[in-house]
Amino acid sequence: MTWVGWVAIAAGVLAVAAIVIAVMVYREQNSLHRRLEAGTVSPAARGLAREVDEGGTMVAFVANPSKPEAAELREAVRRTAAELGVSEPMWLETTIEDPGVGQTRAAVDAGADVVVAVGGDGTVRAVAEGLIGTSVPMGLVPIGTGNLLARNLDLPLGDPLSALRIALTGRDRSIDVGWLRVLRFESDVHDKVAEAADERPADPDAPRDHIFLVIAGLGFDAAMVAATDPHLKAKMGWIAYFVAGIKHLRGDRTRVHVRVDGERSTTARLRSLLVGNCGRLPGGLTLLPDAELDDGWLDLAAIDARGGIAGWAQLFGEVVLQGFGVSTTNAPKIGRIDHRRAKEVQIVVPAGEFAQVDGEIVGRVVEVAARVDPGALVVRVAALQPQTSGV
Repeated sequence: MTWVGWVAIAAGVLAVAAIVIAVMVYREQNSLHRRLEAGTVSPAARGLAREVDEGGTMVAFVANPSKPEAAELREAVRRTAAELGVSEPMWLETTIEDPGVGQTRAAVDAGADVVVAVGGDGTVRAVAEGLIGTSVPMGLVPIGTGNLLARNLDLPLGDPLSALRIALTGRDRSIDVGWLRVLRFESDVHDKVAEAADERPADPDAPRDHIFLVIAGLGFDAAMVAATDPHLKAKMGWIAYFVAGIKHLRGDRTRVHVRVDGERSTTARLRSLLVGNCGRLPGGLTLLPDAELDDGWLDLAAIDARGGIAGWAQLFGEVVLQGFGVSTTNAPKIGRIDHRRAKEVQIVVPAGEFAQVDGEIVGRVVEVAARVDPGALVVRVAALQPQTSGV
């Protein structure tokens, strides 16, 4: 059997392992749901509430009401406050029209000492955007599908009380954020043609910056996100992305023009181009091994997969191995991932491609620009453990 065959078999085994992990996570989430439904206020919850109240901390929660765990957590917070005879913290819910930015700014204006995002990656992004430019820290109670930032901050998943304790009593850490600006949507090109023919006016909306805390991307990854079944995602979590990705494994490579930090533009044919602030993904995968949340850089990954499924199998195996610190630089390849760093990057995709930020589709784009905003956000993370000296 050729090395391609062995890599394909290895990737298949790893894919099965990823499915098993996803099922275990799904079962753990169901177990969490049952614990929250029990309706009890634990001594740990009462102790945490008393600790925050005695410290005079003003806490604001910005929660996604579509998550069942959010309502259950609010009820636990309400019961705890009532038992202790203290005022209930601010609880602001997101809406379709405002996914959390306005609520966060209202909490800051009201004097909140910490704003806790209760939800998935979309809620976390919105709360983060509302906190940019302030010194108010963001806490996270991750109850979404990917929980990407929480994974990269080593926050507990599936344990809201532990996450809440860190959000309220942990240490502050400044991290970078990324911004993706769409300069031209694919529809803008057609609009200009139509405008020239006096068919309809061009879109008057100005370019808008989209915040990302983990990874923005164009190509295969964004198409996978766009094709993900929301019902399957609600039932099985991030494994739904793998199912959607299978549909796009045989897609065409796209011509991409990239300009990094004002240098001369380069052209390549790729399946995906990622711009990352950090690189840890669900399932234990590390896509950008050198990316750090507070290094002041964006990490780029240009992904090219030839040979169909065999090429993707080789790349998947490479990503898994690099997560363990194993280099595959000298191995024969039919797919490749090229890495480099940047402060700013401009990307042109003449044929148009889907673009995403932290798993949220921003549309089909032709031209985008990304930049890093160093140390722009303060987050709450676990306190450092005191070091003990050996005897």
